[in-house]
Amino acid sequence: MGRKKVDIKKLLQSMTLEEKIGQLVQLAPFLFKDSAKGIITGPMESLGIKDSDVWNVGSVLGTAGAEETIEIQKMYLERNKKKIPLMFMADIIHGYRTIFPIPLALGCTWDEKLVEKVARVSAIEASAGGVHVTFSPMVDLVRDPRWGRVMESTGEDPYLNSIMARAFVRGYQGDDISKEGNIASCVKHFAAYGAVEGGREYNTVDVSERMLREFYLPAYKAAIDEGCKMVMTSFNTVNSIPSSGNKWLLRGILRGEWGFDGVTISDWGAIKELIPHGVAEDEKEAAEKAIKAGVDIDMMTGCYAKNLERLVKEGKVDVKLIDEAVYRILKLKEELGLFENPFKGADKEKEKRVILCDEHRKIAREIAASSIVLLKNEDVLPFDKNVNKIAIIGPYADEHAILGPWSWQGRWEESVSLKEGIANKIGESKVLVAKGCEIEGESDAQFKKSLRQALKAAKEADAIVLALGEHYDMSGEARSRAFITLPGRQEELAKEIIKLGKPTVVVLFNGRPLEIRELYNIAPAILEAWFPGTEGGNAIADVLFGDKNPSAKLTMSFPYTVGQIPVYYNHFNTGRPKPSEDSTERFCSHYMDIPNAPLLPFGFGLSYTKFKYSKIKLDKKVLTQDGVIKASVKVKNVGKYPGEEIVQLYIRDMVASVVRPVKELKGFKKIHLEVGEEKEVVFEIREEMLRFHNENMEYVSEKSKFQLMIGPNSRDVQAVEFELK
Repeated sequence: MGRKKVDIKKLLQSMTLEEKIGQLVQLAPFLFKDSAKGIITGPMESLGIKDSDVWNVGSVLGTAGAEETIEIQKMYLERNKKKIPLMFMADIIHGYRTIFPIPLALGCTWDEKLVEKVARVSAIEASAGGVHVTFSPMVDLVRDPRWGRVMESTGEDPYLNSIMARAFVRGYQGDDISKEGNIASCVKHFAAYGAVEGGREYNTVDVSERMLREFYLPAYKAAIDEGCKMVMTSFNTVNSIPSSGNKWLLRGILRGEWGFDGVTISDWGAIKELIPHGVAEDEKEAAEKAIKAGVDIDMMTGCYAKNLERLVKEGKVDVKLIDEAVYRILKLKEELGLFENPFKGADKEKEKRVILCDEHRKIAREIAASSIVLLKNEDVLPFDKNVNKIAIIGPYADEHAILGPWSWQGRWEESVSLKEGIANKIGESKVLVAKGCEIEGESDAQFKKSLRQALKAAKEADAIVLALGEHYDMSGEARSRAFITLPGRQEELAKEIIKLGKPTVVVLFNGRPLEIRELYNIAPAILEAWFPGTEGGNAIADVLFGDKNPSAKLTMSFPYTVGQIPVYYNHFNTGRPKPSEDSTERFCSHYMDIPNAPLLPFGFGLSYTKFKYSKIKLDKKVLTQDGVIKASVKVKNVGKYPGEEIVQLYIRDMVASVVRPVKELKGFKKIHLEVGEEKEVVFEIREEMLRFHNENMEYVSEKSKFQLMIGPNSRDVQAVEFELK
């Protein structure tokens, strides 16, 4: 038997205008509690939300657990005349209670199956807690690590971001969002939020339409093509119009060109922000512009609640626009199965069984280990488990706050610290711990005392782990940084410890690429652990001692210095390109005092073993419109350990009607090789891979010569040529 369905059109026809408008409003959960009844004070008073309005709203933001969602839904249905259930939405970004590595780290796995697994576990736990919709995936393409929210993205490449976007959607939604354990996904932030000027949060975005379509839009479209149910607007402008009032973006591209028929929602307070942006005089005009642009749900303002009815009565807003928005919202509720079961998923007993269960911890450990990038290794790693003493030094030596931003339901006390992870591996008696310094903010006297203790521990040890990084609250929303070096006196601590000449590895905890040039020059080994989540300490220990051979690759370039930013691999060549990094040519596009190239490029990441690439072979040199070129390369493990390699394919269009990037990622394959094993990796090149927006903004390919590049990262590639005819 099929699921009982509700006649949405009939229900819509029966609703009053006030009831319809209520469905377009999203509020915080505290307003639905008995304790809040009749006491709409403080910030909520400014929203103009009356007590009676609360029992018509369509959705709730940020409920915490099955008990609360069940309580609110029951109370709401008792008061709502049409018995239309609430939708509960939340920011489940990289885990619900079992926290996985931050999305930037997940991107570094280059493994869509692992990312899908993250979303699947997140959906199972969140659903048991009563959540119906997650505000994920965040697919903003990012090129500026000063922006704190780069930690939410999977990186600087549109092709890879698109693959990861699809994986998140599949993992959250499954094959049917009405099934228990599945939740709806909401792609964000539409559009181009990652291009904020200067990396400053909430700042202006000004990119050409071609740049928008080539780099920033593909990942959103990929999520929608995969069946994503919702889209969240961004805070920024697109073509000088804020996204939440941008008809060209929302009705033109999203609904017109892409055919999206799901729900749109503003980001927190974004409709009201049309006023300070300077495109609306007051909340009434902001509401008018947003509903006309195509924003269905007003998150956490009173713009719709206070003004839409008046705008309809004055003839400024056609009631059909409201009906369309309400229909989409009711349709999503029906697809989720909420009319049949308003308490879908919410189960206190199931919460106890599935949340942070052993299976989920095991998956979190596996994925965290797969996201750790080996940036440098001068024959230091892996450590021998028979080591006598290891000193763990630094502010992250025994720190549990390693979950990272947007770990809403995560609990620090449930995470595994680095010290605990290493002790679990080799025994606590072999582990020495000294903080060495704070992350930031300490006096000279405090630092000297901590340094003495750290040096003492280091001198007693056979090997040293320096656990350094940003404070978790230095990344995420509203956490832009102009200087992206290690904060405080951590580099000073590192220099003093490294001077001892012992086998030393730096482990970095951070939410963005950092400026680590000096540290990179002196440290014998560096592991980029990001904010690794609940099982972080165990996962890092797995890598340090060789139980997991690192295979992750950077999906965002590490700058040589902040003055280069934005620095990214798929840039244009310019009319006066620098001939080479060591060139002294004056009249070319370069800096006088630093290289053009980043310290570490997109796609970079080392292994404990070594891989040797053969020369590229093409089965033909000419590609026809409906033909295929097979490009192959043999990769051999010539090192001492079994390992995984991510083989990367890049293509460059040599001559086109518009300037094209120096290279673009077009494919990659992850392979496992035993010691001495060799495998052939084959990529198929087709005409559609060569398309772009030409001078007339048509999405086409052009007959031309192309460079095809294959290698372990975007810098270290070999190239051959082919032609499209």
